[in-house]
Amino acid sequence: AELKKASKRLTCHKRYKIQKKIREHHRKVRKEAKKRGRKKPKKDPGVPSAAPFKEELLREAEQRKQRLEELKQKQKLNRQKEHEKKRKLEAKKNAAKVKEKAEGKESSGKSKAKTNKLLDKNSKKSFCRELKKVIEASDVVLEVLDARDPMGCRCPQLEQAVTCSGGDKKLLLVLNKIDLVPKENLEKWLHYLKKEFPTVAFKSATLMKDRTMEQFKKRRARVDLSRTTECFGSKCLLKLLQQHGKTQNKAIQVGVVGFPNVGKSSIINSLKGVRACNVGLARGVTKSMQIVHIDKQTKMLDSPSIIADPSNSALALALRSIIDTEESDSADALEGVDAILNHCSKQQVMMHYSIPDFRNTEEFLTLLAQKRGMLKKGGVPDMENIAKLLLCDWTGAKISYHSQPPVSQRPPPYLTEDKIAEMQECWNLKNLEEENTTTVQALKYPSPASSIIFQSPGMADGTIEENKVIEEASEWENLETGKEGEEEEEEEDFTESEDDQDDVEEEKDVKEVNQVSGTPALALVSLTHDFLFSESEHSNSLSLSLDKTADEDDAYDFNTDYV
Repeated sequence: AELKKASKRLTCHKRYKIQKKIREHHRKVRKEAKKRGRKKPKKDPGVPSAAPFKEELLREAEQRKQRLEELKQKQKLNRQKEHEKKRKLEAKKNAAKVKEKAEGKESSGKSKAKTNKLLDKNSKKSFCRELKKVIEASDVVLEVLDARDPMGCRCPQLEQAVTCSGGDKKLLLVLNKIDLVPKENLEKWLHYLKKEFPTVAFKSATLMKDRTMEQFKKRRARVDLSRTTECFGSKCLLKLLQQHGKTQNKAIQVGVVGFPNVGKSSIINSLKGVRACNVGLARGVTKSMQIVHIDKQTKMLDSPSIIADPSNSALALALRSIIDTEESDSADALEGVDAILNHCSKQQVMMHYSIPDFRNTEEFLTLLAQKRGMLKKGGVPDMENIAKLLLCDWTGAKISYHSQPPVSQRPPPYLTEDKIAEMQECWNLKNLEEENTTTVQALKYPSPASSIIFQSPGMADGTIEENKVIEEASEWENLETGKEGEEEEEEEDFTESEDDQDDVEEEKDVKEVNQVSGTPALALVSLTHDFLFSESEHSNSLSLSLDKTADEDDAYDFNTDYV
């Protein structure tokens, strides 16, 4: 026979008895509370409207309140740091115990090798190695340039490596994002660049069809993706590459290279017509060589970004270096924004962002953060994140700006007349020029007034040789050992320093202030007396204040003159 579960139903007699006991208990609790008596907190009546100097008093009270909040926030951060230190020490001790229990040294050696491989994938040394592979494997190298600053996207080291490599290796310039510059400026740049290398005008598609996009379209039929999926110049480029393949009588490999965020992967996706390569606003999305088959005769090789040399100007590093926006230092981001603003028209920047006049970069970022609602706790502008967002806007396809080509045509030293002629042969230049004109005519462009005038820093030096970034790569490889060293130092120095003692004193001050600052209305009688009769006595009575300056000596303090 199966056992049945016991029923939870009660008899009415038992249920009523329980309810009665509960009522008696509540009655007893209320009776005891009545005997003890409740002390209601006194409500602060505030400052009467007839009181003298009311506005000054309220302003000073608000300032004092803000200082108290800032101090509390600082103490909270210090407590979090201490907690983090303790947590790291405990984690290290646990890791040491696990290591002791582990059998043999081989297993530990294998795990270290795996971590080194994972770190090496993201290292600058690995980027250079993959880029070198692409250059060596390709018959034609496409150097992708941002049409807003073509000269700043050119890398002399790359161009020299391709032109001086020997053989039939060719270099083509692809001027991408042409829809973000005025038409006259684009024509000037095409005229300037074609004298050195064959140049193709291109506008890549920003959204490509894949499985997720098809599902998105099925769910929302109203979304119009025709404008974003349109690309211009793809037929011209494909035709040019196919003709070159026919002259060589073989299948050709085309390497796509350039600085971060110029649109290398987007160009491959546009030529393929499908999202074959990952793209994104973040810099350095492509980390290794990717092969994409366009047709039987053409293979596209996607490459990681060129590593910008640290010797470049602050502006070139801000726009062309591989910066992780989540982990990068706020000082680097602020320096990059400062360099951008110094190379632009101030009036045009104000018009574009719809903000009033500003004196410096910090004020500009403060106004922009307030406008976009990027504020921290207490209404403090989030300077770090707004600076990173602005850098993303300038490297992405959001802002329209343009730079003027140099007045005189001065090719670099490695580009002799013979080299230029060698790079331009085997291409149908007349047909290319006609295709470029049709591409230019087909697009809509921003007006010169709405596009920000930008002063280009010139060619950006890049690092292609793996040997030149050994020091930077070693930082990635020795990341674990560095962390261990830091943790050891923390364990040795985990004592209360002078800063910690200062924080303790500040906490005491805050407690005293909180105890004293009860109701400001109680101080009103002494307040009016002090203001009207004796300023000297009043200045002596101001015993307690936080971060008081010389200008605030005559200001009234709510926390004094009463007990």
